[in-house]
Amino acid sequence: MKYVDFRKFTDENGACPIYLFEGDDGYFREKGEELLKSKFLGERTLDYTAFDGNSLKGDRLKALVDAWQSYPFIGPKRFVKVTDFYPTQKDFDGYLKKLFENPPKDGLLFICNSAKGKAGTAALAKEKSVTFVDCNRADEETVKKWIHLTCKRAGVYIDGLTCGLLAEYCLCDMSRVSKETEKLLTICSALGETRITDERVTENVYPDAEYKIYQLASAILAKNYAEYIKILGDLSSKNFDAVSLLSSLASSFKTLYDVSQVRGTDKEVASALSLNEYAVKKNRTLAAKMGKAGILETYRDLYQTISQIKCGEITPQSALKLTTARLFTAK
Repeated sequence: MKYVDFRKFTDENGACPIYLFEGDDGYFREKGEELLKSKFLGERTLDYTAFDGNSLKGDRLKALVDAWQSYPFIGPKRFVKVTDFYPTQKDFDGYLKKLFENPPKDGLLFICNSAKGKAGTAALAKEKSVTFVDCNRADEETVKKWIHLTCKRAGVYIDGLTCGLLAEYCLCDMSRVSKETEKLLTICSALGETRITDERVTENVYPDAEYKIYQLASAILAKNYAEYIKILGDLSSKNFDAVSLLSSLASSFKTLYDVSQVRGTDKEVASALSLNEYAVKKNRTLAAKMGKAGILETYRDLYQTISQIKCGEITPQSALKLTTARLFTAK
C-alpha cells in the first residue's frame, strides 16, 4: 500500500506482526515509525530495540531473533526496529523463516529500508505475514491526497486545485509539503478560518527555488520578458547572485535535455535520472514545447557564458545581461 493509505489501514486493522517500510522518501519512513510507536509502544526505553541491518549476518541474526521473541515489559508490544535490512535467502531460511511464518504475538518487527534489496537477498515484501508500505517518492496525486486528508483531520477544507498549487510550490517534496501544510493550518487556527484558499497559499508559501527556476525557463520559452525580469527579481531577493542564477538556469536546461532524451513513463524516467516524478512531468511538458535542439543550444550558451565568468573574460552582471539579450532575441 502507499503511505497515504497507511494510517487508515492501521486504524482499521490494529497491530500487524511485521512491517516493511521501503522507499527513498525518508519522510514517509520516519512518520510511519512515529505512528506505530504512538499506537503500540508503551515503554519507549524498555520495550524498544533497534538494529543496524548491515551488521546482521549469519549468527548475528540471533540477536534480532531473541529481541523479537522477548516479552514486553509494560506495553502491549515488544517493538524491534531494523534499518537497511537485506538478509540473504540463505540467512533468511536459516534464522528467520519460521518466525516470519509464525511471528511472536507480543512482538512487532519494523523493517525500515531505503531501497529494494539486490539480487540474492530475500524477498521480504512477498512474505504473507509482512505488511508492506511503499515509501518511494510520491507522485503528484499522492501528495495532493496527503494534503487533503491532513487538512480534513484538522477540520480545515482545501480543494483539489489548491492542493495542487501547494504541491507545485513545494515540487512535491514531502518534507517541505508537510512543513508548509502545518504552517497553513496554524495560520487558519489563529485566524479562525476553516478553509485554505489559493490566496492563502500564495501569500504564505514561497515557491521552491527550483520551481522558480522552472518558471524562469517557462518565461524564456514564452518570450515573456516582463515575467522573466519579475522572477529574476524574486530570486535576487532570496540571495541568488548572477552566477547562481546562471548556474541554476544551466542546470535546469541540462535536466530538460536529459528528460527529453530518456524514454519511458514519468516514474521510469524519474528513477533513471534520480528526479522527483512530478519534476519529470513538468520538465517533459516544457521540453516538448521547446524541442531538443533549442534546449541543447540554450544549455551550451549558458555553459559557455559561465566558463567566460570563471576565466575572468566577463563580469557576472554583464554575463547575465548578455544572456538575457541572447535569450530574448534568439528565434
